[in-house]
Order: sequence, then structure tokens, then C-alpha cells
Amino acid sequence: MKAIPSATLIALTAKERQELEALAGSRKSEARMRDRARIVLLAASGVGSRAIARDLGCTPGTASKWRVRFASRRMAGLSETGDRGAEPKYGPEHGKRILAMLDQPPPAGYSNWTAPLLARELVDIHEQYIWRFLRRQKIDLSGRKSWCQSTDPEFVPKAAEIVGLYMHPPDNAVVLSVDEKPSIQALERAQGYLKLPNGRAMVGQSHDYKRNGTTTLFAALEVATGKVTGRHYKRRRRVEFLDFMNRVVTLYDGKEIHVVLDNLSTHKPKRDLWLARHPNVHFHYTPTHTSWLNQIEIWFSILSGKSLKGGSFRSVHELIAHITSFIADYNDKASPFVWTKSVVHQKRMKPCFAV
Repeated sequence: MKAIPSATLIALTAKERQELEALAGSRKSEARMRDRARIVLLAASGVGSRAIARDLGCTPGTASKWRVRFASRRMAGLSETGDRGAEPKYGPEHGKRILAMLDQPPPAGYSNWTAPLLARELVDIHEQYIWRFLRRQKIDLSGRKSWCQSTDPEFVPKAAEIVGLYMHPPDNAVVLSVDEKPSIQALERAQGYLKLPNGRAMVGQSHDYKRNGTTTLFAALEVATGKVTGRHYKRRRRVEFLDFMNRVVTLYDGKEIHVVLDNLSTHKPKRDLWLARHPNVHFHYTPTHTSWLNQIEIWFSILSGKSLKGGSFRSVHELIAHITSFIADYNDKASPFVWTKSVVHQKRMKPCFAV
């Protein structure tokens, strides 16, 4: 007959028994540590592993494991987690190498890094690990943000002047935000409704289009009311700009006018005889690369999104009439822009070695 293996015998010292009993009855220790202490105490009392398993609700293998481990390593053996498979293949140094490679330009012919490209250059790091590492670091290789930083040495006083006009305009004065939207295309596309096989219907248009010319829109936004004055021209030169300003000035006859403009050359010639003939008009130029300070740019975005996007125009005259109708409808419900700025909190990035 096959001999039944005998259980490992355990003899406890008084100190060990005291520590095990304290651990088994503690509510602050981990449940797994309490169970291990109970296994050893029962084993020291001569209880077999199967009986311990029935008593504590674990497997005989678990009871035998901690019995043997305590017998060989005593109390230190209970805190060990045991074998958990192979050692991790990648460590902190691999994460540092990935981040260092991102600081280098991508290979010739590529515009940006991808995980397969990084894996190819690093040789010994698999691309799946690179993806996981980048996700943990909150690095999005495909995400793109654009920014425009002003290099104007007088940025602060110029920006303060513009914002001051918006927030506290001079008494009995009109503040206008003026700019041009050049080369608006009269694109003609076939349009209609598309019905998909699943029954869903949506507005659609053909991919092909016909160009029917362009127009340039000069526009002035009255900051106090939000109303817009617009006029169309074929070109964008100084002569068109001054013609537009002559028409705007007549709308506010006898009033002091402050005009916010960008730094386009047609807006600021070296010798401006027009301003000399109109002493009631004052030009204020935004700092370089700060078109966002000019409120008319906000309205141009509204025009593009609500009026021009997806439109189809058979001629420039049709396009002009379309924009004119939009301006009229917009002015019926116009209101001044109220700028708000949310607080931006810098996200904390995990250190590069946290892999």
C-alpha cells in the first residue's frame, strides 16, 4: 500500500506562540496574515492539513504551504508572498529610454513618433509595452495642440489697452473691432438627404464641388452691442480698407470712434493721411500674434460655423446675399460678447520611472 505522507511537525517557542496568537486575533492585520497565523497554531497543535483546510475554509495545499514555510523560515516565512512567476521584463530604465527617445526627432521621412517606430529604434522594447507605458504617463502621440506665442516686447501695455477699451470704453465713444475675412469661396455642391440601410437619415453633400469665385468680407463689430457691419470687396488692399472705414465712420457721425485692428500692413501705413482727416477716429493695434484679442475673430468663427459650413453657392452674388442675410438676422438678436476664463490646473505627470 502507498504510504501516506506525514505532515510537517511544528514546535513553537513561547515567544512565537504569543506573536501568532496576537496576529491571529488582531483586527488591524491583513486577513491573509491572520489566516496564516491560525494555520500555524492549528498545525502546532497536531491538526493535519486537511482538517485545517476544513476548519478555516481554505485548500489543503494552502494549509500545507504555510505549515512548511513556517517550519523552514519561522515568522519571516509568513510575510513572504511566494513565487509569482517570472521577473518583470521591463523596469524603470526602459521607461527612461522611451522618454529620452521621444525627445529626439523621428526617423527621416516621418513627422512624428509612433509606438512601432519607437520599438524599432529601441530594439529590445516591444511596442505593446510602449503603448502601456505611454498611457500610464498620459502621453498621446497622436494628439496635437497648436499655440501662438506673442513675441511683441510691448505685449503687456498693448493688451491692457485693448482690454481696457472692452471693459471701460471712454464716455460717449464707440469701440469697434475691425478685420477682414478674405477669399471666402462660393463652392457649389450637390446637397440633399442621405438615407442609410439601417433607416437613419442625415444631411449630406457630394464630395465634388465647383468653384464659382471668391469674395472678401470687411466687418466691424460694435463691442457695446455686438452688432456687425459688413461689406464685400473683390480684393483686400489699403484702398478697400479705407473705403470700408469711410462707410463705417458715416454710421457714427459726430462720435469719437476707437477701432481695434491687427498688425496687417494695410491697416498701418507709415504716413496715414486718412487719420489726419478724421481726428475723431483712433486706431488701436493688438500685439503681434494675438488675433484672439480682436473680438471680430469670434464673430468670424460664428459666421463660418453657422452660415458658411456646408453651404452651396452657384455664384459670388448668391454667396454675398447669403452672408448679408445672416448678418441681418444676427443683428436682430445681437448681444455683446462676455469673455470668461476658466482656471487651468496643470496636470501632475507621473515620474518617468513609475512603470
